[in-house]
Amino acid sequence: MPRGTSEVSEPMFFVLAALRAGPLHGHAISKSIKELSGGRVQPSVGTLYGILERLNDRGVITVDREELINGRNRRYFRITDEGRALVEAEARRMQAAASLVLRPAGP
Repeated sequence: MPRGTSEVSEPMFFVLAALRAGPLHGHAISKSIKELSGGRVQPSVGTLYGILERLNDRGVITVDREELINGRNRRYFRITDEGRALVEAEARRMQAAASLVLRPAGP
């Protein structure tokens, strides 16, 4: 979702979809994105954290909690109600677009 728009990129969609299951930290989000997309979407660490920052700035995700694991800070993110509405609206939009192509062609 580029700043200032409601557009959702494919990696952003998968981040939001992953967080529907509950709060996750960055590595778990990355793993979930890979599983949900069948391995098609695999953002780099830098890209993933950029997406998380932008989604957090937009208020569609938020930091749920932070833990110190082996001396390293692990931040967990969760989807907000606004984020849930956004990812569900995007799924409906994609479904409607796909139905235009997948329905039988007329005479």
